[in-house]
Amino acid sequence: MTRLDAVDRGIIHALHIDGRAPFSRIGEVLEVSTQTVARRYRRLRAEAGLRVVGLLNRHGGEGTPWMVRLTCVPSATQALAHSLARRPDTSWVKLTSGGTEVFAIVHMPDDAEPAHAMLLRDVPRRAGITGVSAHALLHTYLGGPTAWRGITRALDERQRERLRPSLHASHASDASDDRPPSPADQALLDVLGRDGRAGLADLAEATGWSRATAARRLAALRARGSVFFDVEVESRLLGARTQALLWMSVVPARLDGVAAALAGHEEMAVVATTTGPTNLVAQALCSGYADLHRYLTRRLGPLEGIRSLETAPVLRTLKRSGPLPGPAGSPRQSFSTGA
Repeated sequence: MTRLDAVDRGIIHALHIDGRAPFSRIGEVLEVSTQTVARRYRRLRAEAGLRVVGLLNRHGGEGTPWMVRLTCVPSATQALAHSLARRPDTSWVKLTSGGTEVFAIVHMPDDAEPAHAMLLRDVPRRAGITGVSAHALLHTYLGGPTAWRGITRALDERQRERLRPSLHASHASDASDDRPPSPADQALLDVLGRDGRAGLADLAEATGWSRATAARRLAALRARGSVFFDVEVESRLLGARTQALLWMSVVPARLDGVAAALAGHEEMAVVATTTGPTNLVAQALCSGYADLHRYLTRRLGPLEGIRSLETAPVLRTLKRSGPLPGPAGSPRQSFSTGA
């Protein structure tokens, strides 16, 4: 697939608004048939990497996400990146900096040892790692359920309103189920992590519940914000052919203002504060390197308080927010931050 038309972009935007929206409703909003939506959805999955994944929203909950940077000899990066991508506790595994660095997010329980110690223990010495740094994610300004704006330009406000799920209104009784996600919910989350649009029959089979019970529990988790649906798609097909991670050191008194300003820029997919020598990380998606240069010099550069900036171009993303596709029962990860 070399380009997306208005219907393709509309479907992607619709799924960002409600990952489980029926094809019939999407068709009504886009003024095309249900069959057209279903056919385009299958094509986007096959050719554009489109996938809806259901994820546990861990922001503000137990556990700490760590952003890990592993510097390697060039011959080792591919194998190391693939190894990290297969882990159930990782997301957003990327090759950066000309293929000499691997970036990943690792979700660690609060009572676990630090992420960098865990990785040094688990990754064999022969992997060719020459440097490692781990940065605890402190606060997310943009990321998680908030998507890069490049996928949210296709529909107007009237169309968006028709697609927004009325979870708190239509499922008021379900929202009163305030139980946090439990081990009994894990089978439900496992299925949704592989396919956020899995049918109720699949959810019932995996959990051992009835379809009605599975539907009620999913509605309750969504109404409470415990589960959200993310959309994965090849961003280059939406015009973002250049991606870069931006590591910044910002004067503490200016940190909140700079982060909030970046979160309002349409080029941003992720903005978060971290520990470490750099205290702000962002991901920029631009049409090309010239566009990235303009962004850095004309939009980011004038912001007061940025003391230093490191730009790490992203060469390839091996794993996004959801687990790698695999058979039922495969382990899943449950932290998402970005696009």
